[in-house]
This record gives sequence, structure tokens and C-alpha cells, in this order.
Amino acid sequence: MSLAQMLQQTGAISSMARELGVDEGTAKTAAGALLPAIVAGMGRSATGGSTTPDPMGGLGSLAGAILGGGGSSAGGLLDAVLGGSPTPTAPGNDILGNIFGSKDVSRSVAGEVASMTGLDEGLLKKMLPILAMAVAGYMAKQATGGGAGSAAPSQNPLGGILGSIVGGMMKR
Repeated sequence: MSLAQMLQQTGAISSMARELGVDEGTAKTAAGALLPAIVAGMGRSATGGSTTPDPMGGLGSLAGAILGGGGSSAGGLLDAVLGGSPTPTAPGNDILGNIFGSKDVSRSVAGEVASMTGLDEGLLKKMLPILAMAVAGYMAKQATGGGAGSAAPSQNPLGGILGSIVGGMMKR
């Protein structure tokens, strides 16, 4: 199952559509177009693509943002997206900062996706932190055994989950 399908099943796509004031098809298209950049950024973080020394091989700051960033409990990021209240995007922006390095890169991602899909760049910029929270929250729930198909306990469960997500995306 693809990450996009998993997010659809959790209700994250519907929640983002409601919050952003778009139909579910538009939200699904936007999420599907943004997901490769988010997952690729997470993959770079996981493989130590950062210049900052990280004893977890690149996953330290990303894992911190996912498993405990912004005071969120594991999976709390996904719960924040699914809740009825507006999603607090600061944790999502923190995750984007970890995977892209700067706001300029996030803006570039939104611009590129807008030019490829014809979707509104402003909508994509608003969706990016929410989608990052949904992905990270989903990963956190899997890493901590909070969801179906949880990763087997290991020294670095996020690495295994990220590997299976990237692998699933490659099969599409």
C-alpha cells in the first residue's frame, strides 16, 4: 500500500481538504504531488545528508521532530491533522526545516509542484506543513506500535519505516 493510500485511509486527506477549503480530489492530487519531495527529504535526512554530525546517522533531528517535536506525543502530529480544530502548523514547519533545510526550499517545492500540476501555489504552501505532520505522525504511530503493520522493534524503527515507505514509492 502506498503512503498516499495510507493517508487516505487514516482520513488525513479528507481533513486537509476541509481545512484548506478544497474538494477531496484536489487535496489528494496535491498531496500525491508533494509526497515525493517530503519522502525524498526525509530519506536525505535519514542517510545523513546533513552537514551537522548526528550519531543516529542523520535521523536524530528528524526523529526528534517526529517523535517528540513541538511537545507532540508520538503520533500526536497525525492526531492534530485529523482533529476538528485548525492544525497548528509550527510542528510541520519544524519537520520541513529538518528535511529541506530552509523555507526557500519549501517554497521552491510548492512552486515546482504548482507548475507541474496547475494547482495553486498558495494552496500547496499551506498544505506542505500539514502534510509533513500527517506523514511524520503516521510514521511515529508505526514506530511506536500505534498502528497496523507496525515496524518490528529495532534500534532505529523510523529508519525501517522510512525504508519501507521509500521502497513502496519506488514500486509505483
